[in-house]
Amino acid sequence: MKKFLIVGLGNVGTKYDNTRHNIGFKILDELAEEHKVTFETEKLGEVANFRFKGRTFILLKPSTFMNLSGKAVKYWMDKEKIDVENTLIVTDDVNIDFGTIRVKAKGSAGGHNGLKDIQEKLNTQKYPRFRFGVGANYPKGRQVDFVLGEWNKEETSQLIERLPISAKVITSFGTAGLSNTMNSYNGK
Repeated sequence: MKKFLIVGLGNVGTKYDNTRHNIGFKILDELAEEHKVTFETEKLGEVANFRFKGRTFILLKPSTFMNLSGKAVKYWMDKEKIDVENTLIVTDDVNIDFGTIRVKAKGSAGGHNGLKDIQEKLNTQKYPRFRFGVGANYPKGRQVDFVLGEWNKEETSQLIERLPISAKVITSFGTAGLSNTMNSYNGK
């Protein structure tokens, strides 16, 4: 039985629920709902799992806050004995237009503190990541306010369509593989 660790990045607490920075949590919530599983509080995060097409998907929403995500990722990879290539990090990206999907096998943290911490804890830039574009519609110097800001009305209505597609990206990663998922979903 192949196992996959899917980590949605975000910040804990209701004040962050509908913020752009919490898209990783939101996508995992969508996936859990589709597969009728609920998150339970475990060490270093909220965890849910389900089986799909002979694979086990372990969903993790770290409780460490965004900038310390690496600790939770490393702990759950070790605990579940999941290799880095079977771990997918789901996060926001201000350098991509809103709603655009980009799946990659490796890369830099791109200024994202959550990815930076994961990179440090795993001691590599070579880990699969799924970046969901949140756009860069903010004045110079206001990036933090933007990513910690709530979705506007137009974005909220578009998320209704984008979240189910994002859930499919994750199951594709586990069933069709990284390359096929990149070919099928990147730029969509």
